[in-house]
Amino acid sequence: MSMIVATIAEFKTNLNYTDDENTYPERISMSKSRRGSRADGEATRTRILEAAGEMFAAAGYAATTCKAIAERAEVDQASINYHFRNRSALYQAVVAEGHRHFVSVDALRDLTESRLDSSQKLWALLDLLVHGATTGCRGWHLKVLAQELLSPSPHRQALLTDVAAPKLSFIRAVIGEIAGIPQDDPALTRCVLSVLAPCAMMLLGSVGAPGPLAEISNMSRETITRHLYTFAIGGLEAISREREKGR
Repeated sequence: MSMIVATIAEFKTNLNYTDDENTYPERISMSKSRRGSRADGEATRTRILEAAGEMFAAAGYAATTCKAIAERAEVDQASINYHFRNRSALYQAVVAEGHRHFVSVDALRDLTESRLDSSQKLWALLDLLVHGATTGCRGWHLKVLAQELLSPSPHRQALLTDVAAPKLSFIRAVIGEIAGIPQDDPALTRCVLSVLAPCAMMLLGSVGAPGPLAEISNMSRETITRHLYTFAIGGLEAISREREKGR
């Protein structure tokens, strides 16, 4: 296992990943030269997104109005309509941003396309998720995800399709490789649920849920990752052996 940890550390270094960052770097090419009006527009959009994130995380979707968001962001409601069309689209953008801070699609793509073997990819995957659920995502980002998890909004299906599904495709690839299960096999969904459920629960612990979840959130990232990896790899390899016997 120590070799896995060392290899993962090298993988992070190659991606310029540090424990102080929210996610593995996103590979987005942006022009350095922007006109002042465009820069102002981006600043306004960001201010609206941040204000909305804070308010949605605190009060939920139903209790948060565009008027209140506009007041907090110090913009008029027309600016919200210009950048996000309406409150529904703004909420979806907020949750998508929370997801990106938790773990980005680019990070998962880099992981699945890396030269790590399957067990190393599983460790790196769990390390990413633990990092996002404990120390890697501060402010409103985790809170809005926990809010959506505990009290789903009317936009849950759209968020699952547009935000979660692309990530799940990479996660399924990592888990399916270890268990020896094809991507279209329903058994793979059960395996994915078994691996991801503890990380989803940690989201709740990280935003102040009492009891064992709070206790776990105070443990070190490596301790949690090692524990989840030991359970996950043991279960997935056992399932792989059972499938081999059944052939």
